[in-house]
Amino acid sequence: MSMGPDFSKAELIPVIAQDEQSGDVLMLAYMNQTAYEETLKTGRVCYFSRSRNKLWRKGEESGNVQELRSIYFDCDADTLLVKVHQIGGAACHEGYRSCFFRKIDPATGNVDVIGERVFDPKKVYQK
Repeated sequence: MSMGPDFSKAELIPVIAQDEQSGDVLMLAYMNQTAYEETLKTGRVCYFSRSRNKLWRKGEESGNVQELRSIYFDCDADTLLVKVHQIGGAACHEGYRSCFFRKIDPATGNVDVIGERVFDPKKVYQK
């Protein structure tokens, strides 16, 4: 039986983050082996940022860290599901609870924003 995700298939594997209590899907990101090991060691979710090409400790700038509650891998051992406690109430860098705050109407193609901002990203990510 496999002992966890198989990073020999791909250096980066997708990770779905889900709120442990509500079941809401918060975001999708990626982990490499180092991020995975750090997540297990610290109990705080660490991803690998493809755009910055480095480890991304969720909440390192915003304070909205994800505390790991449980971790699962799929039948092919190439996708992870992390169930988390989302500190600060928002996983999305645009200030929403979930990154999936826009809904497409299949009949019309129209897009509606279905979430409310938890924080103002301009204030949180001042550079």
